Amino acid sequence: MLLRGVDVAEPAKFLVEWGEADVEAQLARVRAYPFPRTPMVEDGWAYGCDAQFLKDICAYWTSAYDWRAAVAELNRFPQYTIEIDGLDIHYVHLVGEAAGKRPLILVHGWPGSHFEFWRAAERLAFPSRFGGSPADAFDLVIPSLPGFGFSGKPDRPIGQQQTAAMFNALMTRVLGYERYFAQGGDWGALVVSWLGHDYPQTVAALHLNMMAFRPPVNPQTEDERRFVAQSRKAIAWFGAYQHLQRTRPQSVAWLAAGNPVGQAAWILERFHDWVDLGGRELTDVISRDHLLTNVMLYVMTDSFTTGAWYYRGLVDERAGQGEPSHRIETPTAFADFPGEPQVKSPPESWIAGAYNLVRHSKMERGGHFAAMEQPEAFADDVAAFFREQSLTPR
Repeated sequence: MLLRGVDVAEPAKFLVEWGEADVEAQLARVRAYPFPRTPMVEDGWAYGCDAQFLKDICAYWTSAYDWRAAVAELNRFPQYTIEIDGLDIHYVHLVGEAAGKRPLILVHGWPGSHFEFWRAAERLAFPSRFGGSPADAFDLVIPSLPGFGFSGKPDRPIGQQQTAAMFNALMTRVLGYERYFAQGGDWGALVVSWLGHDYPQTVAALHLNMMAFRPPVNPQTEDERRFVAQSRKAIAWFGAYQHLQRTRPQSVAWLAAGNPVGQAAWILERFHDWVDLGGRELTDVISRDHLLTNVMLYVMTDSFTTGAWYYRGLVDERAGQGEPSHRIETPTAFADFPGEPQVKSPPESWIAGAYNLVRHSKMERGGHFAAMEQPEAFADDVAAFFREQSLTPR
């Protein structure tokens, strides 16, 4: 159900505060974890999270990971919570060189977090610090999805269209922006797409690094048919987690509860499968500290269960609302990162069938977690697209 009359309160300043006793309790569980039998095969990732990788990162987690430094890093940007329709929404609000004039909401997905955008945030808010132009600066709003991180935990799954309604209320009614830009990947791409679909009067332009909506017609060209077939094959191979979380998310919640190693393995397997490795190890692409901080945002906030629920939220919401009713006419850019495994290189005609596509960038490197993997290229493409867009109503 869309939120038409959203009730909002006043924002409260927020700081990450993890108590030593709480952290040590989780680390004790990591140390005591009884690693199960693993298949003796050459590629340990072929059956799930690689055993040796998991043992190594758990050893680092319990002996060298500086969780206090991670807390300080998470507190580096101003952040707040606000109650919207009865649920607390956590968000970073980084007013950069744009000084209130160019708002941009960045929306993460699963199994990521608002922390995905940390390495790109300053480039977007303060481009002159990196040799760019202050004219390209944004006011950044980086929320945590409902049920994720420091946002409130709903009593039942929430879907992406409802999230879009909440985030539009955050941008307009809470922060007072009349018009704004939006960027997203993974679930963020679907939330941002719903923003463009439902709120074209407030959302000026969209930047996506994953395609979320399909055209309203069947594939028309050989390239489109090949893309759809390849996508189905990729989802069949990589998508076991997705099928479970869309249908029986509580089943994985029972297994993961009180089990930080199990949660880490489930999350890190997705990172390994979805980043652009290019022959490298996962920790050569994203550092152990960044990977573990992202895991801690699930473990320390009890978000693993409600994060998994977000998949069922799609199913429940679509059952009541149906598919998108029309092509999104909001100007849209698509950044095609070549390491993306599940939605590989959609043909331009396929994207344009669902969106008013005005920019299609073929990126050199990077995968699913674009802002973490290639923060400079990500920020440059975002800035280049929105440089050509206006916040003035069409």
